[in-house]
Amino acid sequence: MDSHRADVGADDDRDHHPITDLRNTLSYLMPHLDKFWSRPLNDYAQAVYDVEHRRTGCPPRDEAISFLLKCVERVALGSGADEQEARQAADQLVASPIIQSGPHCHLLIEPDAFYTHLFSLIGLGAHGLRWHICYNASTVKFIERPKKGPGWLHFEGEAINVFGLPRSRMDSYSVCGFNGPYRFMLSARKSGEPANAVTARFKAFLPTTEFSSAANAIKAGNQAIWKKAFPPQVRLLQLDDIDVANLVADHLEEPGSWLSTQFIGNGLFAHSILEEIDNLNAGPWARWIRRTTDLFWGLAEGKIFPLRLGRNVLSGGYGSRFLVPFSPVDIAVALRERKIVPSLLTTFLVTSILPGVRVLGGCRQIIYYPLMRYIVANALEKLSERDLLNALSSDVCPGVWGHRVLKPSEAYPLLEIERNGSVLDLLPHHGEQPLARACGDLASFTSDPIWAELSMCIANGTIHAQSPEWRWAQFS
Repeated sequence: MDSHRADVGADDDRDHHPITDLRNTLSYLMPHLDKFWSRPLNDYAQAVYDVEHRRTGCPPRDEAISFLLKCVERVALGSGADEQEARQAADQLVASPIIQSGPHCHLLIEPDAFYTHLFSLIGLGAHGLRWHICYNASTVKFIERPKKGPGWLHFEGEAINVFGLPRSRMDSYSVCGFNGPYRFMLSARKSGEPANAVTARFKAFLPTTEFSSAANAIKAGNQAIWKKAFPPQVRLLQLDDIDVANLVADHLEEPGSWLSTQFIGNGLFAHSILEEIDNLNAGPWARWIRRTTDLFWGLAEGKIFPLRLGRNVLSGGYGSRFLVPFSPVDIAVALRERKIVPSLLTTFLVTSILPGVRVLGGCRQIIYYPLMRYIVANALEKLSERDLLNALSSDVCPGVWGHRVLKPSEAYPLLEIERNGSVLDLLPHHGEQPLARACGDLASFTSDPIWAELSMCIANGTIHAQSPEWRWAQFS
């Protein structure tokens, strides 16, 4: 397992090093990774995007991909594509079913997001794909860590307030909330003016209009950034949680759809999902999928709040007046009216698990996504849904590491672009590095306490590659 280490300048085999140990853990759970550590990042990106559509003859899966394709076309049209281009985006998803789902709803120029998109461009270019299709979670707050998150950028060492929001709004409101207006301010903390010349140059090609939600502003801003700096031969298509809300509503407004009859239906499947989450949290995989909400989030006045499913009603909890009957019609209406939005598990159900689309994710997603598949598979077993179970079992590497694979450079992304001429000019330098060097210190893993727990469980044998919960990862 350590045969690659001499090529990347790692420590002597007799020593333990956190990065080496972490790579060993990753290769243990995801054996396909081991052969790539010493190879160029280009090779890994090409392999990640090497996925083919598999015809399964499974009606629920065929139905799910059909709804997802309509969603992709709708979003493409909304981002400025014509009908033929939108159809091409959908056709690509059929031929190469893969979505980048790692970055949250950030501006493309945010370093973690920027270098993830560079990684995707390498993979897309290797296969001649024309559309960069990504899902960016928008049920997040403006601050994820101190002065980091969708509400912040950093230029020349200064923290820049993207929307000019006070701390109280950043702490409390969700990016997907419709409590605007939102405008790109890019202000210094005190003056309200652009903090420096770099900020002013960047602000000049962002939209100057107002938006009803920060997510809508970020999507529009990203289209402007993409047209300015990214290669024109690849188009950007961004899905967020409101797009997924519309997708779920599409399913539920079709009375005979699988989501209407089984996922909602008599509530058996939904309750089984929740029971399986509770069971998972009673064992060694605890905390990877937390039951923070039951299948959907409530959304009101710019804030999301947890919902609980009981007696065929989604409610805001004890003492709350928020109630949505758990029926296809009522859930669809609540989604269209932006009273609720899908949870992450529901999102992955309709964008990946049911339609059979590979998703690329970061340090937590590469663990919780296979566990989501395990939970869904167990619930399907209770329904005797053999067709869907067989379809799931045919998936190959349904979720892979594809976010924060390329460590940000010391130079800020905008300055890197300006120095090199375009994003396209950056790709050869980054792509030729060995994967082990390109990913750097793997800080998103080594600084995460839940990963430390996972490593301990692997070391003491509580978790292993043959654990039943890991069966649906299907990395080999």
